[in-house]
Formats: sequence, structure tokens, C-alpha cells
Amino acid sequence: MNVQGKESRVNRLFSTLLNGVYLSAILVALPWLLWSAIKHGKYREGFAAKLLGCVPRRAGTRPCIWLHAVSVGEVNLLGTLLGSLQASRPDWDFVISTTTKTGYDLARKKYVDHTVFYCPLDFSWATKRAMERVRPSLLLLAELELWPNLIQAARCGGARVAIVNGRLSDDSIRGYRQLRPLVARVLRQVDLIAAQNDETAHRFRQLGANPSSVHTTGSLKFDGAQTDRRNEKTRNLHALAGLASEDIIFLAGSTQSPEESYAISIVQELVQDFPRLKLVLVPRHPHRFGEVAKLLDQSGLPWVRRSRFGTAQPAIRRGQTAILIDSVGELGAWWGTATAGFVGGSFGSRGGQNMLEPTAYGVATCFGPNTRNFRDIVSQLLAARGAQVVGDREALARFVRRVLEDPEWAESLGQRARELVVAQQGATARTVDLLLPLVAEDVHASPRSAA
Repeated sequence: MNVQGKESRVNRLFSTLLNGVYLSAILVALPWLLWSAIKHGKYREGFAAKLLGCVPRRAGTRPCIWLHAVSVGEVNLLGTLLGSLQASRPDWDFVISTTTKTGYDLARKKYVDHTVFYCPLDFSWATKRAMERVRPSLLLLAELELWPNLIQAARCGGARVAIVNGRLSDDSIRGYRQLRPLVARVLRQVDLIAAQNDETAHRFRQLGANPSSVHTTGSLKFDGAQTDRRNEKTRNLHALAGLASEDIIFLAGSTQSPEESYAISIVQELVQDFPRLKLVLVPRHPHRFGEVAKLLDQSGLPWVRRSRFGTAQPAIRRGQTAILIDSVGELGAWWGTATAGFVGGSFGSRGGQNMLEPTAYGVATCFGPNTRNFRDIVSQLLAARGAQVVGDREALARFVRRVLEDPEWAESLGQRARELVVAQQGATARTVDLLLPLVAEDVHASPRSAA
């Protein structure tokens, strides 16, 4: 048997083993999956695409880039990159896949001119069929989506594979090191890894990636961060909510329990001394909107849902102290209304959320101690004295009070952060320069169908 034939046989065996592992995992998790589907509405959509690879069939033979974004964060992240790619190659096709319903809904809303679908689960039959239907020239994975069968199906279909804004958290690197031979096998099939920083690039090489395929480009999050508070979306939300110029907005974004209760109780304490103080709460997960609404009801604070703006329930101009943002995809614009900001997911075990959005606006920003997923960005912000870490609920209360009592200090904190963000921008251009050569310009060289 020649080398190519032996490799093909190994690939088939590897895919078969993975299929067995995935099926076993689904069977074990089935009770939880059913409970989530019934209680929270998760996993109810996209079965044909996820399980069978029945994604929309692409017409024509133009070069095509398939961009995969797991959920809301990655969907927003890819906006700047997609815009730059499209401006460089307006005659190419671009399709977007997501994993979660919230990501799918946002992508449909954000990228109305492009085909959006659920990414197939990493079963060999589903990924193979999806590749046959889309026929991408390049599969582009945001941050870190090492799905072996998806990557193998892309390569078998003639497509190149790239990871953009690549990151490896401490938890990820520990897990992947235990499976290094398998991870290295997958990484060697990736043509380009555009890492956020030198440390991440080194980690990819340690895991077995081809050193020549790994480049440090910086974080796309810096480029995607809006710095102008007067942008149209923020101005529209400010007006729709009835916020006045003298209002002081404390925004707690991407929150999880118990962060909402912390924010609510802090506003309860401070609003007597600062009557223009308003609270904007943006929970991370939509299925928790009802839970947070109950907390607001119990607090006694007058509040309003974002979804009620423009209906019978009055907006904040009629006396509400708090707004619950029960919509998806607006957090970036809401940050532009804030005076003080707390980035959630940082008091619990999640590892933090994107703190560049508020800091880019010059919001006086803080976050809890658990920000391992954004360690590099946090280090830069703290070194620039552009944000603060708050260790507990009391420290968060002291931070908000200081913002209210010392506006000059708050403005200086925000300005240093904004200057850092502006100075770090440019990752999109560097990434595009690396991606474009991967795609054949000749339409006749576009990937063949694997059928």
C-alpha cells in the first residue's frame, strides 16, 4: 500500500473512532439535552444541518469562504474581517455558519446579504455532505474550533483551512496537551493559524502545528471595537430609552449569577445620593432574562424591559431606574451609553467576557478577578491603567461610587483604555493579507465536489 493509501485508511479509521466517541457523548448527555430543549428552547432548530449536513446548497463556481462562528461573540468578531475580505474580493461568495441559536439569529440579522446556516456536528457523514453542498475554497474558523472531521472534510473537498484570531486559554492548553498526538494531527491539516499574540502562537507550535503556518496578527477584537459614542446605533438606543444627557449610566454586561444581584443592590444603595443614576443590565444568556426580571421585581427599583420600548410600558424617561436588555446583539452599542461599566462572567467560573467594547468607548471599566480567557487583554489594560479589577461585591460598589464622586478620575481611566485600543488596531489588515493567498483566484480552480 502506498503512502497516500495508508494515510487515507488512517483517516477513515480516525473518523470512525470519532463518530463513536461523539455518539457515546450524545447518549450520555441526552437527558440534559432534552431538558434544555424543553425548558430553555435550546437545540430545537437545525437538526437536518447539524446531524445530516443538509446545509443550503451553493450555486455557481466562484471562490467561496466559509466562515464559522460559534456564538454571538464570534459572530460579532467576524464582522470587521468579513467586511474587509468582501471589499478586497467583491466577486467571491461568503457563507457563515454558527453553532448556537443566539449566534444563528444574530448572524441572520447582521449578515443579511449572506447565507447563514447551522454548522454540522463533527460526524463524518454530516461534515462531508455539508462540504459537498457549500464547496468552499477556504474554511475559516474563529478563535479555536478544532473539529477533526470538519477540517478533514474541507481538505478532502479541496479547501484550505485557517484559524483566525486564534487563542488557547489555560484550560484549553492543559486539555489539548493530554491529547497532543491527536491534536497535532488536526493542527497539521490547518494551512494558517493567525494567533492573537506571541504566547498563543508558541502554544500552537508546542501542540504540533506546522511552525511556518503560525503567525502573530494581534486580536481582531481591537479592530472590531467601536470608539465613537456618537455612532448611529448608540444614539438611537439612547434616544429610544429616553436617557438624558445628565443621566449617569452604570452598565453591567454579559453577566451571570450572582453579578446581576450585585449590580442591583449597588444601585439601590447609591441612587438616593445620585438620583440621576441608571442601571442597564445585559445578561449573557437569553434563557436567564426571566430570572433577572424577577430579581428586578423583588428589588423595588422601577425598571423596564428593552423589548417594551415603544409599546404601552413607558421607557426610562417616565421614571424607570433600570433597563433589562432582553435582546441579543445590542450590547456593543449599549456600552456607548455607559459612564461606569462592569464586564460580567468574571466573578464566576466562566473566565470573563470581552472588555474591549466598553474600554474602546472610554467607559470607566472594571471586571472581577476571573478573566483567564482574556488574560493578554487584561494585562495590557492594567499595565496602561485603563481598567480595574474588583475582587468582590464590595469592591465593585466602591468602584461605582468613585466613578460617581470623581468624574475626572473616571474620565482619565477611560481615556487611557481608549488610547490603548486605538494603538492596538490593525489585526484585520494583517489577517486579510495572510488569507487572500490561500484562495485560488481562478474560478476553475475552486474546490471540486467531493461527491
